[in-house]
This record gives sequence, structure tokens and C-alpha cells, in this order.
Amino acid sequence: MVTEPGGTGYPGTYTDPRIRCTDAGIEVRGYYFPWGTKHIPYGAVRRIERVDLSAARGRGRIWGTANPGYWANLDPGRPRKSTGLILDVGKRVKPFLTPDDPAAMEAVVRRRAGLGPATTTEAASGAII
Repeated sequence: MVTEPGGTGYPGTYTDPRIRCTDAGIEVRGYYFPWGTKHIPYGAVRRIERVDLSAARGRGRIWGTANPGYWANLDPGRPRKSTGLILDVGKRVKPFLTPDDPAAMEAVVRRRAGLGPATTTEAASGAII
């Protein structure tokens, strides 16, 4: 769900059962074992990449990773999703997220992190997750 303050078209916040974009940053539920929430300030987000999911690229990965450069939060619905987002937060491990509405979440994060609009609406093939 995306809320728009004042109806100005400004992407204000994003919320789904696992991810919430607040005024302060992104909260990712089920990121840490056993059920810890990861907090990512918008200022830490250097880049956001939209990726297509496939069997080797995260669709079957409910939680964790096969690639030590990425970490997928707990999302039992991921096998039914087609698009994910990878956040570059300046650390060795990049969060791999599968929001219910990737375009809406990406718009909120880009706006709040000062990244500018996406250069394309098409997803890349992405890394093996």
C-alpha cells in the first residue's frame, strides 16, 4: 500500500506484510534469524536495482542466500513473485527484497534516498541468489 500525503503525487510511504518504508527508512521484517527486523536509513541506500526472479535468481529462495554477496529476507510468497529489488547500502552484503508492489516501493525509496527516477522500468536478469 502506498500513501500519498496531500494527494500531490508524492510517494509517501510503502507498506506490505514484510516491508515498510517509513519517514526514517526501510524496515524489513524477517531479515535476521529468527525474526529480527533490519532497519535501513534512506541515506545508506546508494543504488536500487530491479531484477527478474527465476529459479536460479531468487524465486525459490524463501530466506537467506546461495550467494554470500546478497541476503533475502523471509518471504514465503517469493515463489509466486516475478520481480525483486537489490539495495546497495555500501556494505559487502546487499539486501535482496521482494515487495508485493516493487514499482511502488522503488518509487518511495528513490524519492526519499534522493536517487532520482528509475532509468528503465524493465528488470535486469540479476545475480544468482
